[in-house]
Amino acid sequence: MLQRMITALAIAVFSGAPLATSAEASDLPPLRTVEQVDLSRYLGRWYEIARLPNSFQKNCLKSQADYSLRDDDDITVLNSCTDKQDGSLRQSKGRAWVVDTTTNARLKVSFFWPFRGDYWIIELGNQYEYAVVGTPNRKYFWVLSRAQTMNNSLYEGIMTRARQQGFDTGAVVRAD
Repeated sequence: MLQRMITALAIAVFSGAPLATSAEASDLPPLRTVEQVDLSRYLGRWYEIARLPNSFQKNCLKSQADYSLRDDDDITVLNSCTDKQDGSLRQSKGRAWVVDTTTNARLKVSFFWPFRGDYWIIELGNQYEYAVVGTPNRKYFWVLSRAQTMNNSLYEGIMTRARQQGFDTGAVVRAD
């Protein structure tokens, strides 16, 4: 298991996954984030509804993320999924921290020091029932929900707004 995680991490790092820093592409407008995030409400379990494909989640089914507050006020991130090939549980533990304390919507996340990536909250339900996360270079994108499913009209609205922000929504895959 440890060997598989190290291999996946190495692939993610060398493939340009968000663990490496991601500068905004010059031809894209600045990525807009939500105005304010109450981190205490954001903590807890989130289920992945959809994502742009990426190397570090290859063969992942039923992905979820658990966020909890650390003693130093950073956030522990525990990502998990079921491996599509052998049915085993895959987990990756990391740390996130706020880089924009005015809004709390722009964070950095690291699963392997010194590599880190952007984690920008670009949409958030009024009751924190869903969240949309992306990176300024538009290479990484996730739709998350407190529930394991999301109604189609909400999902389609999210895709429309994501497209307006410059994400390739045609490449987005919905969770199984």
